[in-house]
Amino acid sequence: MGDPARKAALFDQLARVGKALGSGKRLELLDLLAQGERTVEALAQTCGLGTTTASAHLQTLKRAGLVATRRDGVRIHYRLAGSDVAEIYVRLRELAAAHLPDVTAARDAYLGPADVEAVTREELLRRVDAGAVTVVDVRPAEEYATGHIPGALSIPLAELPDRLAELPADLEVVAYCRGAYCVFSHEAVRLLTAHGLRARRLAEGMLEWRLADLPVETATG
Repeated sequence: MGDPARKAALFDQLARVGKALGSGKRLELLDLLAQGERTVEALAQTCGLGTTTASAHLQTLKRAGLVATRRDGVRIHYRLAGSDVAEIYVRLRELAAAHLPDVTAARDAYLGPADVEAVTREELLRRVDAGAVTVVDVRPAEEYATGHIPGALSIPLAELPDRLAELPADLEVVAYCRGAYCVFSHEAVRLLTAHGLRARRLAEGMLEWRLADLPVETATG
């Protein structure tokens, strides 16, 4: 029947991952790191955390083997330990949405009304091949530089109102951002349609695009 103490020790080790994931802020940090490597300071600022608090959360994730680090002088850069970490984050998100009605309510309250039409990855690829669409990445510029959909224009959401003239009026615009729970593309499409442009959002985002093993460009090609 095995040694009960050793069995308990095994399950305690497995639980380390669950404990590390048991924080909304740590999940938010994983969501950001799925876009690419970040410094502690950059993560803290984006998440609205103090540097010390962000560092403590990141150390918890590191002890669970979910993130890795590299040092550049005095700065520590964090990254996901592997694509399997992004996959488990997405599965956790899907599981929560499937079994907890509060998740759906919270998602809808954050993303806003269901007034933004979406396009699938498959349809987007077909329309890109046909030259029938302009793809716009509305994430911060540093995330675009780390990796983006090939041919996409980088127009961060905050800059979009002042850069509408860069978008061809005769093509539909498809905006995308970090992932399925990212509000940037929703807000971008609302802005674009309010200015008379035909616009939709990518149903998911860069996180799911990477996990589908689709082509990715970086700022240097």
